[in-house]
Amino acid sequence: MRSEMLNSILSDLNGSSADIEASAVLSTDGLMMASLLPGGMDEDRVGAMSAAMLSLGDRTAEELARGALEQVLIKGDRGYILMTHAGKEAVVTVLAKPNARLIIFLDVKRAAENIAKII
Repeated sequence: MRSEMLNSILSDLNGSSADIEASAVLSTDGLMMASLLPGGMDEDRVGAMSAAMLSLGDRTAEELARGALEQVLIKGDRGYILMTHAGKEAVVTVLAKPNARLIIFLDVKRAAENIAKII
């Protein structure tokens, strides 16, 4: 039941913008809870990379006195990776196109808030 609700939120998120190519909900230790990833993309790798980046972001924000981490944003020449906390136990990871509009930040934040209510 919970995984169906998480998949529904991810489906709504992916449908909110053509700029969003994939999304996933992971535990903070990298275990996949739900995902809408393209074929051929390894869920375990996405989970491990997300957990590693989130951990590094948390530590960096703390060490540099920036407060609690809200998001990690990675920009590559083929697009963005955006990670946002969904409560204390989960993370939303989104892959977006290189020309993505900033409105996706708001869409991802709303999805993370809805996910936090479920988890």
